[in-house]
Amino acid sequence: MRFVTYLSDRGARAAGVRDGMYVDLADADASLPSSVRSILEGGHALRPRVEAALARGGTIDPATVRLAAPISDPRKIVCVGLNYADHAHESGVQPPSEPVIFNKFPTTLTGHLAPIVLPRVSHEVDFEAELVVAIGHTARHVAAGQAMQHVAGYTCGHDVSARDWQLRKDGKQWLLGKSFDTFAPCGPWLVTPDEVADPHNLRVQFRLNGRTLQDSNTNQFIFKLPELIEYVSQVCTLEPGDLIFTGTPPGVGFARKPPIYLQPGDIAEVEVEGLGILRNPVVAEVA
Repeated sequence: MRFVTYLSDRGARAAGVRDGMYVDLADADASLPSSVRSILEGGHALRPRVEAALARGGTIDPATVRLAAPISDPRKIVCVGLNYADHAHESGVQPPSEPVIFNKFPTTLTGHLAPIVLPRVSHEVDFEAELVVAIGHTARHVAAGQAMQHVAGYTCGHDVSARDWQLRKDGKQWLLGKSFDTFAPCGPWLVTPDEVADPHNLRVQFRLNGRTLQDSNTNQFIFKLPELIEYVSQVCTLEPGDLIFTGTPPGVGFARKPPIYLQPGDIAEVEVEGLGILRNPVVAEVA
């Protein structure tokens, strides 16, 4: 099953994908929530009603609506740094012995085809293609062996990063460098685990104006998804709808010679095998 969140005159609405068209789930069944996060909070008990609504509901042409991030209102966006061995090498550091965790503010989220806005106060905005995991069931002190039972689905993500803030500010502003508005595009949809045979064997690519700059596979993870969920859940409760950006492969812009940074007019694409293509134009912030 695939979920999207589309924007309407009633606000953000949860829809399923059927034969390439969208079905507003709450319109098809008024007892269903109108947000993807609330549907996930309903757990397995809602699944039969969601499937029935998707099968019988009227369709919406995707060309007539704009998409938000598939989960547009997560309580947490957890991110993993240096989770590909080759990326750690190109960054000039040793692969970590345990996960490197940071976060992004929810205001970074944006959807497929929405613009990435280059802030006036940064001149080194970089790209990072990532597999994103959505939590489906509350997780606290979860053992790795049970961790995947807490996964609701997967989507393409783009961890946009202002390197001049992240790496060269006094104290290194990881949080702020990663948290400018629009710096976390996700989408186009959330794909449930039954449609993903092995999340640890998915090709991950980033293209800039059609040129492939990142091309790797999640089989190169240093820390696999069960380890990440176990590690983070010992610190904080992971809740339905929370997102985990799982790290980026090698090929990022700041490590290239000369460096490549996003520019107004660019088209950024993240493709994760089986999850679709997340495409975003790049624009300058308007004064």
